[in-house]
Amino acid sequence: MASRIICLTFARTLRNLHISRHPSLLTKSPFPLKPHITFLHVKTYDKDLRLNEEPQIDKPPRKTENPKEIPILSTNPDVFGDAVIDDTPPDPGDVKEDEYIQNPTRRTKKVQIKDYAKMIKDHLNNNRLKEAIDVLEVKMLKEDRAKPDTYIYNLLISGCAKAGYTKKAFQLFNKMKQRNLSPKGGTYTSLFNACANAPSIGDGLTKANHLREVMLEKGYEPNAVNYNAMIKAYGRNGDTKTAYMLADEMLDKKLKVTTDTFNFLLQACASDKRYGFRHALLTWHRMHKNGIAPDFYSFNLILRCVRDTSIGDVETMEGVLRHIFDGSKDIPVIGSTDRLQIAATSNVGSEVVVETPTETRTPNPFNDKKTEVVPASTSIEQSITNLPRPEFETPNLLTSRPHLGSLISLEEVQHPHDRLLLIGGFSGFLLEMKKHGITPGIETFTTLLEVIPPTNAAEKQLIQMVRKIGLKSDIDFFNILIKKRSMRFDYEGAKEVLSMIQTAGLYPDIVTYGVLALGCRTQEEARELIGEMKSKDIRMNAQILGAMLRQGCAQKAFPYICEILQISLDENIRPNDVFLRHLDNFYKQCAQLIDIRHFSTKTKTFRKEHAQFCKKYRTWQEEQGIEGLKLDDAIKKLKQRPYQHFKEDTVEGLEDIKNVKLSKKSKMRKYIKKIKIENLKGDQIDQSTELKRIEPV
Repeated sequence: MASRIICLTFARTLRNLHISRHPSLLTKSPFPLKPHITFLHVKTYDKDLRLNEEPQIDKPPRKTENPKEIPILSTNPDVFGDAVIDDTPPDPGDVKEDEYIQNPTRRTKKVQIKDYAKMIKDHLNNNRLKEAIDVLEVKMLKEDRAKPDTYIYNLLISGCAKAGYTKKAFQLFNKMKQRNLSPKGGTYTSLFNACANAPSIGDGLTKANHLREVMLEKGYEPNAVNYNAMIKAYGRNGDTKTAYMLADEMLDKKLKVTTDTFNFLLQACASDKRYGFRHALLTWHRMHKNGIAPDFYSFNLILRCVRDTSIGDVETMEGVLRHIFDGSKDIPVIGSTDRLQIAATSNVGSEVVVETPTETRTPNPFNDKKTEVVPASTSIEQSITNLPRPEFETPNLLTSRPHLGSLISLEEVQHPHDRLLLIGGFSGFLLEMKKHGITPGIETFTTLLEVIPPTNAAEKQLIQMVRKIGLKSDIDFFNILIKKRSMRFDYEGAKEVLSMIQTAGLYPDIVTYGVLALGCRTQEEARELIGEMKSKDIRMNAQILGAMLRQGCAQKAFPYICEILQISLDENIRPNDVFLRHLDNFYKQCAQLIDIRHFSTKTKTFRKEHAQFCKKYRTWQEEQGIEGLKLDDAIKKLKQRPYQHFKEDTVEGLEDIKNVKLSKKSKMRKYIKKIKIENLKGDQIDQSTELKRIEPV
C-alpha cells in the first residue's frame, strides 16, 4: 500500500516539474512501475512517460509432446488452414457468368422507352394482357430499373380498359400519380372506358364517380372525347339520368355533339329495362332535329332497345308520342299524366280507328309509287319492295315525320315483336335504313331475328331476305335461330337448323351446343349431345349443364338430374348462380309436394328416386364445399372472381378461346344460297295478325 502511494506521488511530481523531455530519468528511478498500477489522471504526458505501455514479460515457450506433429500452414493466401485444394475444374456456365459480371462491355445498348412501348403493343395486339403488364412491373422496374413515362402508363391503362380489367387500370393510374406523372386527356378517356367495361355495374359506377371527383379537384376541363367516354360509362352501367345530364353539359359548353354521342345515349337507353324504348325514341328524334345522321350502329342500337327494353306505363308513353308528333322542343317529364291528343277519332263498333293527320303522315312505301329515298343497293331495294304487303298500314315512329299508321293499342305492346311494329316492322325498318344509305349487315339481321314474331314463317321470310341481298352468314345467326326455336319448345325445328349449318359450310361452336342443350328433354338426348361434343373435342361448361338441368327439373327426372351432378364432379366444373338456383328451387319444390301429400309423391318410384336424388345432392354439396350453407352464401362462395383470369398465363391450346391466333381471326362467314328455303319447315303467314287492333287511347 505504501509503495502505491509513493509511486503516485512520484508521478505527480514528474508531471509538475515537466521532465517529460528527459526520459532517461525514468530508467534510473529506484521505484520500478508495476503492470497492475492504474493512473487516475492520464493526460498528454502519459505518452511521454510511457506509463500506458505494458511491460513485456518473457513467457516460456509452449511445450509440445511431439514436435513432429506441428502442422505446417500453407503459404497460399487463398487456402485456409490445412484445407485440401480441390482440383475439380469449374463449371463452364459459372466461368462465363463470372467473366460477364467482372468484364462488362461498354457496347451494351440501353433499352429505350420506345422499345418497351413496342413490346407492350405487341402483347396487347395479341391479347396477352398479363405479359404486357409484366413488361412494366417486372422488366422495367425490377430487372432494368428503368423509369417509365406517361406514354407507357397510358398504353397499359388503355389495354386494361379494352379488356375490362378495371381494377388494374385504376391501380396503374394511382402508381402514375405517385411518380408525379401528369395524366392527360387520353388517360381519363381510357379510365372511363374501363368503367364502361367493368364486370359489375356497382364497381363501374363507383369508380366513374370517383374519377369525376378527381377531375374536379384537379381543375381539369374535359373535352368532347372525355364527355363521350363519360356518357358511355354511365350509360352502360344503368345511370341514364347522369348520361343525359352530361350530354346537356356538352351542349351548354358548345362542344361538338356527333353521332357517337347519340350512339352512347342509345346504349344508355338499352340499359334501362323499363323506360328504355321511349327514351330511345326521344333520343332518335332529337338527333334528327340536330341534323345528325344515324349510322350503322345507331340502327343496331335501336333494335337492341326493341329487344331488351319496354315502353313503361301507357300514360307517359302517350305523352312522349304527343311531343314527337307536335315537334316540341321540350322533353316530357317522366311520369307525366298528359294524354295523347289525336286529330280525329271515329267510333267503329267497339273499336276506335285513329287517323293520322294528312300533314304529318309519311307516304307509305308499299302503297305510294313516288317515294324519295337515298340511293342504295339495287338488290336491297328490290328485295324490300317485293315483300308481301300488310293489310293495314304499319306505324312508324322512326321516320322524320312519324305516324301511327292504321290501328295500334299501347296496352298490348308487351313483346319485342310488338315494339318492332311501332318502328315500321321488319320491312319498314329496312326501308328506313335504305333512306339513309345504310346497308344492313349480318349483325342487323341477327338482332332482327330476335325481335320478329316467333313463327317459322317470319323466320323463313328473314332468311329469304338475307339470301336475296347476298349477305354472308356466320354461326351466330344460326345459334340465335336455334335458341329462338328452343325457347318456344320447337325442338324439331331447332335440330333442322343443324342441317342448314352444314349446308352453308359452317361449323358448330360451343354456343351452338349450349342452345341445343335447351332442347334436351330426356336423359338419352343429353347423352347423345354430350357424346357429339366429346367427338368434336368441345369441353363441357356450366352454361350447357345448366341448360340441361333446367330441362331435367322441368321434367322432374331424378336420374337425369343425378347424372348432371355427377358430370359436374367428374369434369370439375364450378357451378354458377343459375345452376345453384335451379337445384335449390327444385329441392324446395319437391319438399313442398311431399308436405302437402301430393298424389304424385305417393308412388314407390318417386320415393325411391327422390331418396337417391337427396343423397346425391348432399354428396355434391360436400364436394363443392357448400354443405349446410344458404343459397346466397353458397353463390357468394362459388362465385368466380371477376379479375382472376387476367392473372393467369396465356395458354397456347387447341381450343379457339385459348389459342391467340385463332381468337384474333374473324368468324367464318358463308353464303346461304345453297339452303333450299322452300323445303324448310314453315307455317302460313297471316297478315291480319301482323298488326293488332286497338282499344280507345
